[in-house]
Amino acid sequence: CNIYLFLCTATFLAFRPSTSGVSVAEQSEIVNKHNEFRRSVQPPASNMLKMSWNSEAAANAQAWADQCIMDHSPKSDRRITNLNKCGENVASSGNRISWSEVIQGWYNEAKDWRYGVGSINGKTVGHFTQVVWYNSHEIGCELISSLKGNYQHTQPYKSGTPCGDCPKACSDNLCSKWPALNKCYMNIRTLYHNFCFHICGNCIT
Repeated sequence: CNIYLFLCTATFLAFRPSTSGVSVAEQSEIVNKHNEFRRSVQPPASNMLKMSWNSEAAANAQAWADQCIMDHSPKSDRRITNLNKCGENVASSGNRISWSEVIQGWYNEAKDWRYGVGSINGKTVGHFTQVVWYNSHEIGCELISSLKGNYQHTQPYKSGTPCGDCPKACSDNLCSKWPALNKCYMNIRTLYHNFCFHICGNCIT
């Protein structure tokens, strides 16, 4: 089971031709789901803009998703042509879920929010308010699948000869360092090395 990181960047810029890795059908799903929620806010909105897809925002979302960091990107990384500031929503899941489910999860924070008050119980509502922010005019989203984790139906280790994957770094039948590339279950070389350095020191080469 993989970890899936979903990221959406909202903009105010004019539409550009799409070069996104998200399919055309998914782009429509993302835009339509946002507009569905935006037109159904309570109390109703008098100034809510209709959203459309922006490929430059999607490219920024992909660049940050590729880092596989479950946090918001630096504001400086969210700049697009003629706009120096964009909003952003991030989500992760242990299962491959639909974009509608991701956006629904953000919108569900509405239960903890009240117009004119904000959060009514101290819980996070910023994902919801980003979805329905009145002048968020366009959006671009991307997805990355990475690192195997501790999830149901996933084996906790690889069956085999003790230290079979790490013969150069075996300590009492345990690997003292992670094996070389592709054994960390990463799909991005820079992320692989950064993760290994932080978790277990230099990876075996």
